[in-house]
Amino acid sequence: MTTIFQGIFNILATPFNHEFHLDLASLQRLVRFQLDKGADGLTILGVLGEAAKLSVEERQQVMTTVMETVDGAVPVVVGTSHAETETCIALSKAAFDAGAAGVMIAPPRMENPTDEAVLALYQRIGTAVQNPIVVQDFPPVNGIIMSPELLGRIADEVPQAKCLKLEDPPLMQKIELICTQTDKFQIFGGLGGMFLLEELRRGAHGTMTGFAFTEILVAVYDAFQAGDMARAERIFDHYLPLIRYENQPAINLTIRKELLRRRGAMAYGTPRQPFNPIDDGTLAEIDWIFERVGITDPTEKLTFDDLS
Repeated sequence: MTTIFQGIFNILATPFNHEFHLDLASLQRLVRFQLDKGADGLTILGVLGEAAKLSVEERQQVMTTVMETVDGAVPVVVGTSHAETETCIALSKAAFDAGAAGVMIAPPRMENPTDEAVLALYQRIGTAVQNPIVVQDFPPVNGIIMSPELLGRIADEVPQAKCLKLEDPPLMQKIELICTQTDKFQIFGGLGGMFLLEELRRGAHGTMTGFAFTEILVAVYDAFQAGDMARAERIFDHYLPLIRYENQPAINLTIRKELLRRRGAMAYGTPRQPFNPIDDGTLAEIDWIFERVGITDPTEKLTFDDLS
């Protein structure tokens, strides 16, 4: 299987200003921040990117700004999911015209989400775009459960469906089941990186997540790829309290953007409405977590020599 994407792809947040308009200057800063932290690629306009809250015109602005700022340094995957198939196709074509390496697509909510209907959707999109598609398997977005058997059919019957972003627990078991169905998918985990090490052990090619400390996941991945499992385990286990805390259900987006603000990656960290706010206790707990894992200045890039 030809490797198209692998490693740590950061899913970019979408910065807004205090009036909740796009903050393109912060978006440029965020891109440069993630490149500095060693991201192997970027994924934009996903759930973390609040794509569902953006107009088509705003999506275009985000995509253009990111592609110009990246300037070919790493591959960029653009989220193009949309309730209307033709709009999804148009967004996908625009992404490839702008230089995207792939598009990430989750099926929209359906009245009758049969396997045949989901497969037909990806076949229709694949025929129209003829470029790499990342299938997003994240049932909370659309209420659609894609079985390992269905995902195997998509990989085998839709040549453009090269990759899978898997966020349907139990992740590791599903990775193995999918691998029994097909060898044509490159599988990426997610869920904030909480299971990165286990996913890699089960055969994942990397992860796509918006975790605010990208360099931690990069260090774990690099150690794993180098065959230094002991080092990968030490780094992962040391920072697991931070990884776990950031990915709390309901408020993970708000925490993540607050962490990115604290790291100096964006000027204003509040998501666009609707969102779940965090309280003063949560803000204090972030400080506590930093102390526990030894982060004294979140604006600095972390190093890991003292953990080896």
